[in-house]
Amino acid sequence: MLGAALGLRLRVLRRRRRRRPRRRSRVAKEDPGREPVLLVSGMGGSVLHARRRSNPKFDLRVWVRILFADLDFKKYLWSRYNANTGYVESLDDDVEIAVPEDDHGLYAIDILDPSWFVELLHLSMVYHFHDMIDMLVDCGYEKGTTLFGYGYDFRQSNRIDKAMAGLRAKLETAYKTSGGKKVNIISHSMGGLLVRCFMSMNHDVFAKYVNKWICIASPFQGAPGCINDSLLTGLQFVYGFESFFFVSRWTMHQLLVECPSIYEMLPNPDFNWKEKPIIQVWRKNPEKDGIAELVLYEATDCVSLFEEALKNNEVLTYNGKTIALPFNMSVFKWATETRRILNTAQLPDTVSFYNIYGTSYDTPYDICYGSKTSPIGDMSEVCHTVPAYTYVDGDCTVPIESAMADGFSAKERVGVKADHRGLLCDENVFKLLKKWLGVSEINARHRLSKSKVVDLSPEGSC
Repeated sequence: MLGAALGLRLRVLRRRRRRRPRRRSRVAKEDPGREPVLLVSGMGGSVLHARRRSNPKFDLRVWVRILFADLDFKKYLWSRYNANTGYVESLDDDVEIAVPEDDHGLYAIDILDPSWFVELLHLSMVYHFHDMIDMLVDCGYEKGTTLFGYGYDFRQSNRIDKAMAGLRAKLETAYKTSGGKKVNIISHSMGGLLVRCFMSMNHDVFAKYVNKWICIASPFQGAPGCINDSLLTGLQFVYGFESFFFVSRWTMHQLLVECPSIYEMLPNPDFNWKEKPIIQVWRKNPEKDGIAELVLYEATDCVSLFEEALKNNEVLTYNGKTIALPFNMSVFKWATETRRILNTAQLPDTVSFYNIYGTSYDTPYDICYGSKTSPIGDMSEVCHTVPAYTYVDGDCTVPIESAMADGFSAKERVGVKADHRGLLCDENVFKLLKKWLGVSEINARHRLSKSKVVDLSPEGSC
């Protein structure tokens, strides 16, 4: 027991030594000509609170929380899709999920679990936009005047009314507070799809308020390996030691089956892939005495596979009620319309677009379930199978081919050697941001964090 504790402590100390030193700068006078920056998070990149309608005092952070993560996730975040409204709704009718607006929207996307436990162990997996916020503050940006954040309920569709209205309000606030200066958006991952939906559906508003859009690691054409597998076996945000403190893969899976945002990141069937991503399943053929046969599905058209594999999927809620969670065709149809909106998006002539994507990391592309020696009998077994991947170059989550295929006339597209979450704290990314924003850090010194919290992306990690 003592040896294990010492080992844990050593790993924590090593992690602390590896972290980028924090710089301290003198408070710089705000540049009167500086344009405001709005940071937009991606899948899993916003703090979510559960609130009870029957008890105004109840306010519990349920994402991300390290302690009791699985328990509170099942109790408050498991949800169902309402086909009549297009919204995801909590299983408990008394619960609503909200994103805190503290610190001008920056709190919700900074450190996703700002608890003492995270500060003690310095768990980097929940440090999301934290380093980028610090860098921008060092460059003279001022929270609430020229620096804002936009977190949102990432379970919902990227084109849902509430998300669109929230982004519009944030753009208007940044525009007015900065004295009528146009906004520079920096989006990460799925946040790029949300911004793209907004631009497609509110083209004139986007042109009015936005000057530059800098996109980081966006799955413009989907993330074939990661997203297809997330609908079948779940999604693991972190690995190794840190995974012991996090939501389990299966617990996450039961949420994602009802998440429009996940369906909206399925590989685009209308995109001209160099090689179409595929899903393979080694199956027992009952008509041939159970002989193993390899069945191939195109990953852009495998609804039949999802339906068959998820036909028996269900959850037992905290009050003992069993709820069926098969593949949801209503969500799929909604996501198909979202894809049409994404495909028809046009960049206004007045907006400059920049694209940063991750390179040099094995990124899942094709998937194979079962094997010749251990084939799948009933297709529901797929959901409890560890898949084998075929990899392509990317950031561990989004292939380069998808991230680069924005379809816009970009000012620059730059590949950076970093993984999906690591791009948010990469020094080369920071150099590009400062170059494109036309700013530099002033009198930088070693410093403690300027962020409000005491100290993901959880999104995709190697």
